[in-house]
Amino acid sequence: MSKSLRAKLVLIMLLLIVILMAVVTVFLTRGVRDFYYDEFNRRINDTFATTDLVSALRDAADEPEAVQMMERIVVAHAGNLGIDSGTRKFYILDGHSGAWLAGAEVPRGQALEITPNIESALAGDGLFFGNSATDYMDAAAPISGENGRYIVYIRDNRETARMLSSQLFRRILEAIAFGLGASVVISLLLARTFLSPVRGMTEAAEAMAEGDFSRKIPVESEDEIGTLANTFNTMASQLEGTLFELTQAEQLRREFVANVSHELRTPLTSVRARAEMLADSLNEISEEDAVEFLHVILNESDRMTKIVSDLLDLSRLDSGKGLDFEVFSIEKSVRDVYAAIILTAEQRGQSIMLELEYNMPDIRGDKARIEQVLMNIVTNAIKYTPEGGNITVSCGTVGGNAWVRISDTGVGIPEDDLPHVFDRFYRVDKARSRESGGTGLGLSIAHEIVERHNGKITVESTYGLGSSFTVTLPIRGNDA
Repeated sequence: MSKSLRAKLVLIMLLLIVILMAVVTVFLTRGVRDFYYDEFNRRINDTFATTDLVSALRDAADEPEAVQMMERIVVAHAGNLGIDSGTRKFYILDGHSGAWLAGAEVPRGQALEITPNIESALAGDGLFFGNSATDYMDAAAPISGENGRYIVYIRDNRETARMLSSQLFRRILEAIAFGLGASVVISLLLARTFLSPVRGMTEAAEAMAEGDFSRKIPVESEDEIGTLANTFNTMASQLEGTLFELTQAEQLRREFVANVSHELRTPLTSVRARAEMLADSLNEISEEDAVEFLHVILNESDRMTKIVSDLLDLSRLDSGKGLDFEVFSIEKSVRDVYAAIILTAEQRGQSIMLELEYNMPDIRGDKARIEQVLMNIVTNAIKYTPEGGNITVSCGTVGGNAWVRISDTGVGIPEDDLPHVFDRFYRVDKARSRESGGTGLGLSIAHEIVERHNGKITVESTYGLGSSFTVTLPIRGNDA
């Protein structure tokens, strides 16, 4: 009877594990599929509904080079639409026949599939979406203009969703395997005396609940019980490490709150310096200089407001929000940053030089955020460059990109710290950073902003000799 009870208990637990995991598998895989479909539709619909994309496309359709202009406009909104060279692509199609005109290349000898979505766009006027049952996601928007009718077609092959579903399925299979093994062990132990190891695990769990993660279960065998004890000990070690990391994170958060003035000190100093010069030399200063000082004061006031907003909106940057794109002069932005910082550098006995390439092109991006990035790097250069040191701000172009490089002859960054300078809350020298008001967040914010512009920020440094930060951004070019 004892063996029969064990067999029944094992079978019942095995059946429960299999049924539970089967239900979880179905819901998770369907949830992943529906999530990517809903996210695709939301992202496409939001971009078409909340931006000037549709009006810009319609205006382009009125021009002689309509197809090329529409392609450039879609490329400019690629980030919001989630378009990349892998799973999600876009096409410009003829609005009468659905024939390919521009966009992602169609393999030689093949024709783009005319989906029900494209057929709807050929027949009507609106933004049409496919359904979640197909092995792809697509959206078609008909655009009409004086030079003809076109369709902006976006298609995602669902490869990301399939990969995630496959990984989930593998994880579930692993969970099933683990659950089956555990159910056999537990059912057998329930049928005989196994209270001693269970009591040991209970005591260890109670100790963990009280915050003592050092309590370990003695491993007295290499069977399933020993494996379970080892697993519990491993989990305890992982939880102990996690608790340590959380403690460190909390400490970093407190330091960040205490040192948030780091992001505001430089613009405040610049505003105060100009205001004092105006107040002290009101009857002597020229009107032109007074206007320049007031302009700097206004710019720095706006920058302070923007910095506070940036600190609060860091999570929005992670989700792709919080940027206001426009076409602006990168040369003027570099000059504005230089004008705002030169007085501070001179007061510290430093030499700061400006080197600009002739006739710099405009770029498309968030002007205030790019200036915030440059201001952050320049202020760091001033902060960590000793009196008599040199700082150079240079700007130029290479290929299809514009670059801004800020070099200094300061203290430099140790080689071991270079891979981490853009990590959040990471500080090379905590004592020195605390002295100067550093939070370890400025460069990570700069990195996020540049990444959201499809750009790149790099650093080269020799400890004791100086550092050089380079920000590379796509030129406005064909996006205009």
